[in-house]
Amino acid sequence: MADFVQLWVYLAATPLFGLTATLLTYVAAQALYERVQRAPWANPVLWSVVALGCVLVATRTPYPTYFAGAQFVHVLLGPAVVALAWPLWLRRAELRQRGVALTLAVLAGGLAAAGSALVLGWALGLPDDVLRSLAPKSVTAPVAMGIAERIGGVPALAAVFAVLTGLVGALSGKYLFNLLKIDSWAVRGFALGTASHGIGAARALQVHPDAGAYAGMALGMQAILSSVLMPLLFRWWG
Repeated sequence: MADFVQLWVYLAATPLFGLTATLLTYVAAQALYERVQRAPWANPVLWSVVALGCVLVATRTPYPTYFAGAQFVHVLLGPAVVALAWPLWLRRAELRQRGVALTLAVLAGGLAAAGSALVLGWALGLPDDVLRSLAPKSVTAPVAMGIAERIGGVPALAAVFAVLTGLVGALSGKYLFNLLKIDSWAVRGFALGTASHGIGAARALQVHPDAGAYAGMALGMQAILSSVLMPLLFRWWG
């Protein structure tokens, strides 16, 4: 037992700990996800976060120690988002025809997402820096962190809000769409990408190619428009 504890202490202090733990946990969560036929509640991102969080708490491993290795996976988030452009390229003619309508839709969706979060946060009496961190919750995490830093929020907190928002959308989207009787895969995907960014887009890609394409487009448009407009609005707001 003493040898195992010494081995654990050694491994936990190396950068490979975070990388190995992340990959093994996600592979196990993905296997469960496939086993239950990709049920929304079994989202592998959700259960990977829960499992890794429990391990870090149980072993008292500092987050910076874990992230020293996990950052190698984090770096791939950018290329993964860029890869979403491929399904868009395959549908470029169709997207050109709907360009104006889609731009207006993503503006309305972004305004509703940020505005509702700010109103609820203000009603609950949240501090100003938390409100500013909450505003970009529907923008993919790396972009949300950058926006939060520019508007006076806390980047790390913005990342947490973004991940939670993505998980909520990925878990509840199917049931909400069924309740509202929305059958169009394009509409479903665009709504998920607008409200739940990368995690929602990943879920949409797994469900239907059209849903994934429109989710990726909404994600990209939301990131660009929010990066430009949100700092301007907060500067005007003061």
